[in-house]
Amino acid sequence: MSRVLVDTSALLALLVPSVAAHTRAKRAFSRLRTREAVLLITSYALLETYSLIERRLGLDAVRAFRERFVPLLEVIWVDASLHEAGLDLMLQRERPRLSLTDAVTILVGRDAKVDELFAFDRHLEAAGLPTAR
Repeated sequence: MSRVLVDTSALLALLVPSVAAHTRAKRAFSRLRTREAVLLITSYALLETYSLIERRLGLDAVRAFRERFVPLLEVIWVDASLHEAGLDLMLQRERPRLSLTDAVTILVGRDAKVDELFAFDRHLEAAGLPTAR
């Protein structure tokens, strides 16, 4: 069973039809579900996802996402040491600009227990992690 790290970019593409990668996200997600992949997400990416869903779709969409989709995810809670390591990586990469959330995702993605990444984010793709498509 593969372990797939999920990013905000993939979730937003999956949930918001107007996002350019929506069709690709739906296909990739369908393949992941068929394979019964374990879907992992960092607590930072989950927070970012909640914030973007609320901003774009409203609180009812946040509630629905929390009730229907989040149970499919295994949350990797960011502790102080992962936060600091992510901050170090973010500060090392002044160009292109890398968010703390993406830096933490890259670090978790490099963990040998993660097989691939479900993302549509150039920073994460540039990190060299295998991407679910």
